[in-house]
Amino acid sequence: MTSSDASALVAVFTTVSNDEQATALADLAIARRLAACVQAEPIRSTYRWQGGVVHETEVRLLFKTTRSSYAALEKLLLESHPYEVPAIYALGVTAASAGYLTWVADETRGPGERSRD
Repeated sequence: MTSSDASALVAVFTTVSNDEQATALADLAIARRLAACVQAEPIRSTYRWQGGVVHETEVRLLFKTTRSSYAALEKLLLESHPYEVPAIYALGVTAASAGYLTWVADETRGPGERSRD
């Protein structure tokens, strides 16, 4: 993968209520090779839900993955997510270093499909 292949990468986001839920989703995605890396960070969210305004602390997850892995990752998140209506969305990557692109591609492939070791 070259730096011009950055469009093959996506950053997938979701939120959960706590660190335990975040770790569980991150571990599933990594174990199934649907993300090369998952970052978790605490956030404060304000949103409308069931007719009221809600203020909550949450954990935002960023899954670093490939466009070709998105559908499987989304399916996993929908099946495993604790929320009734989880926010799951992807943002495209416009530029990234060549080495990083290769690493993400390698880590989201099966063990026998790697482009380099």
